[in-house]
Amino acid sequence: MGTISTGRPLSGILCTVFLGLTASGCFDGAYLPNATGSEVEIAVVTDSASWHGIIGETLRTELSPWISTLPAPEKMFRLVHTPLTDAKSLKRVKTLKNVVFVAPISDSTLEAQFLRAILDEEGEAGILGGVSTVVPRRDLWRRNQQVFYVLGGTEEAVVNIVKKAGDNLRYTFNSIIRERVTIEMFRRGRQFDIEEKLMEKHGFAVNAQHDYFTAIDTTNFVWLRRVINSDSWRSIFIWWIDDASPNSLTPEWIYEARQRLTESWIAGNSGGFVSIDFRRDLETENIDFLGRFGYETRGLWHMVGRDDDGKTVEYGMGGPFVTYSFYDEATRRIYMIDGMVFAPGFDKREFLRHVEAIAHTFRLQEVDDSGDSSESTPPHNSDLGH
Repeated sequence: MGTISTGRPLSGILCTVFLGLTASGCFDGAYLPNATGSEVEIAVVTDSASWHGIIGETLRTELSPWISTLPAPEKMFRLVHTPLTDAKSLKRVKTLKNVVFVAPISDSTLEAQFLRAILDEEGEAGILGGVSTVVPRRDLWRRNQQVFYVLGGTEEAVVNIVKKAGDNLRYTFNSIIRERVTIEMFRRGRQFDIEEKLMEKHGFAVNAQHDYFTAIDTTNFVWLRRVINSDSWRSIFIWWIDDASPNSLTPEWIYEARQRLTESWIAGNSGGFVSIDFRRDLETENIDFLGRFGYETRGLWHMVGRDDDGKTVEYGMGGPFVTYSFYDEATRRIYMIDGMVFAPGFDKREFLRHVEAIAHTFRLQEVDDSGDSSESTPPHNSDLGH
């Protein structure tokens, strides 16, 4: 049916304390200029020998693996070799959105010199003595910027720490990219009326982008769609059950529930219905979804039907999906938020990231001690273009 993983961190990396680091970088970046560059490009600041050797190979494997749960495999990020050649090159690096500095500090390269310069004597001695670590720096030189220092004394130490930190590196970059995508998506044209209706009727809401519409809104199922043209669309559906138990949440239960829902509610224009494509990779992992116990499921959907004999018939369309299934203790509800993409002829990774961003704006109506209701604040609400 699918693979289950618990290896991904349940929350992002916090700004850690490394006593030998001379510049903390842990401060409010609200007054900095915005970082520049592509959302999904990661500048890897290392020398050519490292980039073309085992360090570069390890970075490409750990930091930007192939995503198998898409119709055609795509890399998670685009790694761009960005060596230091002079002061101007460092100045440019400091403007970029996603940056990784990596070099054995025992080397004589400019990159190694830079990393040694950010360490005090005790820190440098520790790294050269066998300590290795990955230090995250958020909003270090620009706003909405994520920088990592990969610190190891030797090539072997650097390779080993990158392997150990791979999950955290990917998780942190994915998180900040989703934050930036969310800001851009809702900078203008956000449909507050749709959100208010969801909150009033069902006690929850997600952000509605300017060109989404409500396709279905019934007792416990809501389907929001964005039709770009006749051959391309994205959608989000939200389903919930009351008086639920978290013990009900298992990957098998999630697959069965999604199958029932899409067959009942999401039909094609010429017949058929949406189904999970179990012939391809299906990945499910235990996560913390906005502070709640849950699962994330990724895979492919396809449009199918049944002939007169009950056999499955292919309708020749499909795409990727991501499903967040979680238990909310306050309301005793199990929620399922599912995002689907149909975009033939295009790469799907960034389209899927858009529906992920919408899912992560989920919030509930809160009730204070006086009994008055108020809408809870979605993550990074002040940046979402009110």
